[in-house]
Amino acid sequence: MKSGAGGESLAVVWGFLLVFAALCLWPTNGEICGPNVDIRNDIHELKRLENCTVIEGFLQILLISKAEDYRNFRFPKLTVITDYLLLFRVAGLESLSDLFPNLTVIRGRNLFYNYALVIFEMTNLKEIGLHNLRNITRGAIRIEKNSDLCYLSTVDWSLILDAVSNNYIVGNKPPKECGDLCPGTMEEKPLCEKTSINNEYNYRCWTTNHCQKMCPSSCGKRACTDQNECCHPECLGSCTAPDNNTACVACRNYYYEGVCLPTCPPNTYKFEGWRCVTREFCSKVPATDASEYEKFVIHNDECMAECPSGFIRNGSQSMFCSPCEGPCPKICEDGKTKTIDSVTSAQMLQGCTILKGNLLINIRRGNNIASELENFMGLIETVTGYVKIRHSHALVSLSFLKNLRYILGEEQVDGNYSFYVLDNHNLQQLWDWNHHNLTISEGKMYFAFNPKLCVSEIYRMEEVSGTKGRQSKGDINPRNNGERASCESKILHFVSNTTLKNRIKLTWERYRPPDYRDLISFTVYYKEAPFKNVTEYDGQDACGSNSWNMVDVDLPPNKENNPGILLQGLKPWTQYAIYVKAVTLTMMENHHIHGAKSEIIYIRTNAAVPSIPLDVISASNSSSQLIVKWNPPSLPNGNLSYYIVRWQQQPQDSYLYRHNYCSKDKVPIRRYADGTIDTEEATEPTKPEGCGGEKGPCCACPKTEAEKQAEKEEAEYRKVFENFLHNSIFVPRPDRKRRDVFRIANATLATRNRNATGTDHFTNASDTEESEVEYPFFETKVDGKERTVISHLQPFTLYRIDIHSCNHEADTLGCSASNFVFARTMPSEGADNIPGTVSWEAKEENTVYLKWLEPANPNGLILMYEIKYGQHGEEKRECVSRQEYKKLGGAKLTHLNPGNYSARVQATSLAGNGSWTEPISFYVQPKSANYGNFLHLVIVLPIALLLILGGLLIMLYVFNKKR
Repeated sequence: MKSGAGGESLAVVWGFLLVFAALCLWPTNGEICGPNVDIRNDIHELKRLENCTVIEGFLQILLISKAEDYRNFRFPKLTVITDYLLLFRVAGLESLSDLFPNLTVIRGRNLFYNYALVIFEMTNLKEIGLHNLRNITRGAIRIEKNSDLCYLSTVDWSLILDAVSNNYIVGNKPPKECGDLCPGTMEEKPLCEKTSINNEYNYRCWTTNHCQKMCPSSCGKRACTDQNECCHPECLGSCTAPDNNTACVACRNYYYEGVCLPTCPPNTYKFEGWRCVTREFCSKVPATDASEYEKFVIHNDECMAECPSGFIRNGSQSMFCSPCEGPCPKICEDGKTKTIDSVTSAQMLQGCTILKGNLLINIRRGNNIASELENFMGLIETVTGYVKIRHSHALVSLSFLKNLRYILGEEQVDGNYSFYVLDNHNLQQLWDWNHHNLTISEGKMYFAFNPKLCVSEIYRMEEVSGTKGRQSKGDINPRNNGERASCESKILHFVSNTTLKNRIKLTWERYRPPDYRDLISFTVYYKEAPFKNVTEYDGQDACGSNSWNMVDVDLPPNKENNPGILLQGLKPWTQYAIYVKAVTLTMMENHHIHGAKSEIIYIRTNAAVPSIPLDVISASNSSSQLIVKWNPPSLPNGNLSYYIVRWQQQPQDSYLYRHNYCSKDKVPIRRYADGTIDTEEATEPTKPEGCGGEKGPCCACPKTEAEKQAEKEEAEYRKVFENFLHNSIFVPRPDRKRRDVFRIANATLATRNRNATGTDHFTNASDTEESEVEYPFFETKVDGKERTVISHLQPFTLYRIDIHSCNHEADTLGCSASNFVFARTMPSEGADNIPGTVSWEAKEENTVYLKWLEPANPNGLILMYEIKYGQHGEEKRECVSRQEYKKLGGAKLTHLNPGNYSARVQATSLAGNGSWTEPISFYVQPKSANYGNFLHLVIVLPIALLLILGGLLIMLYVFNKKR
């Protein structure tokens, strides 16, 4: 550290800054939670967030299938998530506004497939409600297949993200069915600000109670307080005081002891991209599972798990890195033996120069395999144990280990072999010994069953490696190297087999060659075989292609036991061809290999629960029916027998009962679901430019390369997410039996009367506000086809439809998880017509009360009524909201002029307008003249004047008499 005036001044400045640390909004009693938080299956897992201020990593809330009350869960301390937020299939959660009221920043340091915010298949979510979310630093958002989610078109994401072009928002509730109202709109005193999105200039809000926060233009890219005062440039999201880097909700760069800073102060180090830590803290951070060291390192003023490329640790316990001279030596230690059986496993050795342990190469197939292996293994210089190469039929040469110089033989195979080459059908060359040096420090070499490897090549390696004289005659046998000749004389018989859904256990009879020492091992060959017509040599060629999977089986320790194997990772309900072969050294006089093998047998694994049905779609063909179609599951895992189709009516949204649609700009239009989910807004199609009015619709334009690329990326995302879905959904859940997949169907959940067909019985659909209702599921069994028609449904009503696939073992194993779709029935013609006639009554002057009955079974819900009334052919319009009708049972027309009037009424439901009623006529009386009052005035006024005059005369008389 520098000394002198400069250093003292710097220390004073830091001390001055830290005095104000207490002003920071982050609570001192909060915690940094992490490295990641995964909450699934149980709502009470949410309690892990109780004291979290920052989640260092991602937050995932998913697969909570039981609808719960979330009102008791509130986490106001949480302000920052450093990676991403993922919500997936959380039942009963309607809004995040109470759950995370102060979440301000999602940094997106590590993303979920390019997204920082993912909301997927949240069937009960009605609004996002993250009203304090001000910044998503990196990544886009993906909001998809949330059938009830509104308040999406009212959020301006460009205020939160730097770029919105990669956002993906589809498959949610259409905006025109939502009725989104920002605060104050109902009272015609809007509280929110407006912005323009896609040429639509509208108010911006998260919920009916929370506006979207916008900072003054004078702040530029800086955040602001709730009072619109600009924050310090180092603040991110928001702050509690203007121009104060100790009052930030989150930091744009780095956070240290309550202060937001552009970089970390001296003697501190950057950590996880957002905060500063001390060296002591860094030394205590536990290493990741993938790290070979116990401590993090400090490099370029950053605390990180490993040294970056081109640098190496100063020592195994060191926390600092040094630049390498030439390629960096990299010691790899992945257990005792590193097995290379594919390019993927070879990638784990990329950059390694010293392999601590043994190297086992078992490459049976691959395209361009030599160059791939050289790319990942070409830097290896030393192997401390042994090198074993077996069954690598794709290898022609070992030159991909171009830098291998030392095999130390600290550990040896089968007792005393350091270099072991066995059964490599196409191996022709080891190395170019004119340009390659190799030293084997300890142990011997062993070569067997390499029919294309010349013995002279092996003898040359003896000389170069310094092992000449160590090997015995049986270690390098000319009769089984360089000879393409083999024959088996003994037939092995399988003794037993046991099958499970993904495993097969086999045992076979013990093979006893003339000299037991010549029996090396067994090899089991297996592959999928739909038909029983497989031969041993199917799928093999000189390039190393081989359709058989091979497993080596060591001899059992007890010579009296039968050898066996457990084949794992198999597919359920799949037929496999299997045979076993003995590997021996016994020779006959004609130089043929004397061995043994079995005949090919066929075994089928057991059935398992099928995967979910695919591509579920639903369309309505009438007001009481839905047509449902789907495709079979990709993995039936048995003989597919039938499907279970279950459906449930969805309740009307509660906001429909509260809103006054007479004051709304948009009125719901007649629309019903015709696909998997209402994915597009209900707008009338517009004619493309240049299309003639009489020529019909124009042809679709061919897709551009950009559109094709976007579709390709979308397909890739769907594949990744589907894999994630399957990997997540089958995580074992506590206290839950698999057979309980239909538990909802057996519960009594309805709060209305229903008949056996599932049709609702409504006395009056709009008399009282509907409470939150969960309707029961109904189900049917569909045999032998991938479609069904659901009947006896309510008009213009939304239903959830679940499809389960079941195979022949469903009674034992249960059916699959569900794939579901939401669909709405068509409206019923005439259902919104007002029954009977409209009546009228004149109770007050210039006022008439109109009365009518509501439609008995409307298309969803009556939102408002419209009245047309007037005289002499001039009509006026009057809108009557549900709330007004509920109070009066009709409407009150005031300030009417005298005369004859006609009036008619029309109801408007979720599906649109009903028919007008028959006009009725009524008469408003003119104001009548009040002659009775005038007569009283004429009589009383003269009498009053006479009395007053008489009184004055009497007073004058009395006064004069007294004088």
